[in-house]
Order: sequence, then C-alpha cells, then structure tokens
Amino acid sequence: MSSFEQALPTHATQAQQRVLERIAVQRERLRARRAARMQSQALAEVSAGDDADAPLLARTIAFTRQHPAAVAALAGVAIAAGPRRLIRWAGVVLPLVMRLRR
Repeated sequence: MSSFEQALPTHATQAQQRVLERIAVQRERLRARRAARMQSQALAEVSAGDDADAPLLARTIAFTRQHPAAVAALAGVAIAAGPRRLIRWAGVVLPLVMRLRR
C-alpha cells in the first residue's frame, strides 16, 4: 500500500458522501442524455433517407452520407464546367425540378 493510499480516509463524511452521490446522479444523467441524443440522430438518419415527404435538405444530407463518392464526382464535374455553364444549366433544370415537386 502506497503512502497516498494510506492518507486517504476509508470512510467518507456525510458531506463527502452527498457530493459523491450528486456526482453519480449527474454522470447517470449525462449518460442517459448522450444515449438519447445518439438514438435520436440514428433515427433521424434512417428516417430522412427513406421518407419521401422529408424536406429536400434532409434528403440531400442523407444522400450525401450514403453516397459520398457520387457527390464528390458531381462536385468535380461542377468545378470543371465552370460557373457560367452551371448557371445556364440551373436555368434549365430548376423549372423541371419545381414541376416535379408539385
């Protein structure tokens, strides 16, 4: 047994015990909060990818997470095409997308 361990009291006082109990309660609350947040995020990822009525941004994020290589390739094509062509194509594609959303 080291000298440090010998210096520690074997029994906590009432005040120390209350502090230790509050710490334990707080740790449990933080664990439950973390688990709930992780479960909520996992559920949101699953539902956003499958739900056709989900907002466009949620579906886009879900698609990006599921297909990172395709999104990177599309970004590369967009960069290679240049801003002028992108604006021209957006003028063609945007009305079609808006018509499909109805």
